[in-house]
Amino acid sequence: MNKSYEPKTFEDRIYSMWSDSGYFRATANSGKKPFTIMMPPPNITGQLHMGHALNDSIQDVLTRYKRMKGFEALWLPGTDHASIATEVKIADKLREEGTSKEELGREGFLKRAYEWNDKYGGKIIEQIKKLGCSCDWDRRAFTMDENLSKAVREVFVKLYDKGLIYRGDRMINWCPECRTALSDAEVEHEDSASHLWHMKYPLEGGGYLTVATTRPETMLGDTAVAVNPKDKRYAKTVGKNVLLPLTDRKIPVIADDYVDPAFGTGAVKITPAHDPNDFEVGKRHDLPIICVMDEDGKMSENAGKYAGMDRFAARKAMLADLEAQGLLEKTEKHDNSVGHCYRCDTVIEPRLSKQWFVKMEPLAKPAIDVVKSGEVKFLPKRFEKIYLHWLENIKDWCISRQLWWGHRIPAFYCDKCGKLTVSKEDIAVCPECGGKVTQDEDVLDTWFSSALWPFSTLGYPEKTKDLKYFYPTDVLVTAYDIIFFWVARMVFSGLEHMQKVPFRTVFINGLVRDELGRKMSKSLNNGIDPLEIIDKYGADSLRFSLLNGISAGGDTRFSADKIEGYRNFMNKIWNASRFVLMNCENAEISEISELKNLSLADKWILTRLSSAANDVNKFLDKYEVGLASARMYEFIWTEFCDWYIELSKTSLYTDDKAKRNRTLSVLLYVLRELLKLVHPIIPFVTEEIYQNLPNKDADSIMVSAYPEKIKAYKKDAAEMEKIMAVIKSIRNLRAEMNVSQSRRTAIYIAPHDGQEKTLKAAAGYIEKLACGTCVEFFKPEMRCAELVTDVADVYLPMGELVDYAAEKARLEKELETVESEIQRAQSKLNNAGFTAKAPKQLIDAEKEKLQKYTALKEKLDAKIKECSAQ
Repeated sequence: MNKSYEPKTFEDRIYSMWSDSGYFRATANSGKKPFTIMMPPPNITGQLHMGHALNDSIQDVLTRYKRMKGFEALWLPGTDHASIATEVKIADKLREEGTSKEELGREGFLKRAYEWNDKYGGKIIEQIKKLGCSCDWDRRAFTMDENLSKAVREVFVKLYDKGLIYRGDRMINWCPECRTALSDAEVEHEDSASHLWHMKYPLEGGGYLTVATTRPETMLGDTAVAVNPKDKRYAKTVGKNVLLPLTDRKIPVIADDYVDPAFGTGAVKITPAHDPNDFEVGKRHDLPIICVMDEDGKMSENAGKYAGMDRFAARKAMLADLEAQGLLEKTEKHDNSVGHCYRCDTVIEPRLSKQWFVKMEPLAKPAIDVVKSGEVKFLPKRFEKIYLHWLENIKDWCISRQLWWGHRIPAFYCDKCGKLTVSKEDIAVCPECGGKVTQDEDVLDTWFSSALWPFSTLGYPEKTKDLKYFYPTDVLVTAYDIIFFWVARMVFSGLEHMQKVPFRTVFINGLVRDELGRKMSKSLNNGIDPLEIIDKYGADSLRFSLLNGISAGGDTRFSADKIEGYRNFMNKIWNASRFVLMNCENAEISEISELKNLSLADKWILTRLSSAANDVNKFLDKYEVGLASARMYEFIWTEFCDWYIELSKTSLYTDDKAKRNRTLSVLLYVLRELLKLVHPIIPFVTEEIYQNLPNKDADSIMVSAYPEKIKAYKKDAAEMEKIMAVIKSIRNLRAEMNVSQSRRTAIYIAPHDGQEKTLKAAAGYIEKLACGTCVEFFKPEMRCAELVTDVADVYLPMGELVDYAAEKARLEKELETVESEIQRAQSKLNNAGFTAKAPKQLIDAEKEKLQKYTALKEKLDAKIKECSAQ
């Protein structure tokens, strides 16, 4: 082993060894129980960030743990084609080159998209490997792979044949920037400071009806004004017409229960083409539909003189014209929740469009039931509410996107007879009349293919061995922001197409925040590149800093101090291991089961190892990675390094060869087992050390057996704890008295009844770890500092603890300062000007200082007198 911990010298080498040895591979094996995790596929446009690092580290811990426990552990990786995000990236690149997707044409654009994926799509995978992730890379999947695309078509056709996929004119969310429809889940609502404009619509026959709106730019698409039928203010206006301002059109006043009489004026404009609620009102009242906006967010030809203007520019122009005509009654400030595209942050437009939809009600109910029954569990449970709320209030899912990159909808339209054919395979002619067919131009929502991920990656629709063996999977580790995007859709897809849930547990990981608790973002410039951290500190330090102490659903803070601290932990493990291995040269090492006459310290560390193993197994079985990490930190740093290694030195630095060999055998055994216990959390450093052990029990630590049942010596360990309590008491006293580590003293012990034998047997430990020159078992006559413990009274000679001359000089210097403060306070309080003019709290503060320093002076005088008497 190198003298110092330098992860750069071994991490890449070790990862190559694991990969070349096939340790990451999993196969359908009837002799083992499977354990399966599906990696949430990162977008091919993605870069590794701290969120990925946390998520992937958790998955790797669970996979490595189960693999070492004898499971056939499959962690299946892959990437998502990310329709919108990828198309935007490629379109931007084409713009830089002076061309466009339209100029390239569909085939040319898709060729560029696949080339882009080949060049950049695997970048994040290589970054994930730097973390040490033990995925089965031979199974790496991509949502546009041929077999996954086959699964997409299979599912689409099945749902269509069951009447669960349909095409129709519906009000959808439209992104004018991405030029595509969005599902409700892809719209992010943000509270925005806006206005409520009160506009006067002239009534036929005289007078006005004032309506309030947040979107005046759509008014040219109004086809009615609605009031509540119970609103007596407008009873006489229902059935009349109003003149639509800025046009020469007349529109009716209608009554509908949808209208809230308390909102605005109680009269609202109805624009069926540009509002989902208005669309439903329009259907009930058979109103015409007038679209006044194009796909790019500019006003259409139906907008008259405003045609071609940007929607927000048109808003300003219309308001100015209304004001000029005396039809803008007033403007109020109004907070409004505005929908934005989740990809480009553009304000979305509700738009009537012919799109493809999944009928959700029949699919949602079983997905609700499996969570309510506990068949699928969320960790923590509180996240079930997000899942259930979304499914219980779900609308039909718009799955078509006006893009080229993605799974093209397998629907074909006959150019001759108009028949629509949905097919698993491409067709060239109409099965009805033999005419030429044209495939639907749209692609499917990215989440449609992602929803099939747990089974499409295992061979579906074929009934493969892998699908039968590895499905359903065990646990999904994911962030809470995609519970409805992805988790819910995987559940109802698994139930519908596999008749089984896709996973049994959903582990929700929290956010990685900065040291101030803020979310990492570009605007705050507080993002941290995990690859830079790995390069500087090593992957293990990063993993431990992210995992130690976390809980499901809980956010974690990341800071420079934290990563430095955990690099020190890696260094502690490294140095402790080097100490053990250096002492093992020319030693005779025995198996732990062969050792006789174990010392009290040996039995204590074996008992603590047993306790740590029990705890860590229990924690990891429950996916409590943070608790497992914290328990191993405590065991390694405190119990093994700070205590047992120091205790062992009494045996190592002796001429008793048998005693030395026995202690080294215990040290090596405990070191090997603790490396195994913590390996899933910090894989690289544990493997590097393990490969140097003379007692390693496998070719690699990652395929060695995970420690479970280790023999404990609870009675002996309890006796050792009493000895350690004596040592701690002595150390605490020395610390309180500021006694230097180098200043050693005689230690006198008066054992309590029944404790003499144990204490005498442990005298070497007490002398070594409590800075003793010797340990004597009687009460001395000299002046001593006295300690009372559960097993003995302990006496430390004061003359050996304290250098009285030096202590007296220190105390006298401190006394000078205190007397100066007393004089200053007295001077202030004796000043009539100060006491007459100063605020009461200031005078009280000076009196309090005087009392404090006077009391301190008395203590210092007494201590100086005590030192002088020695």
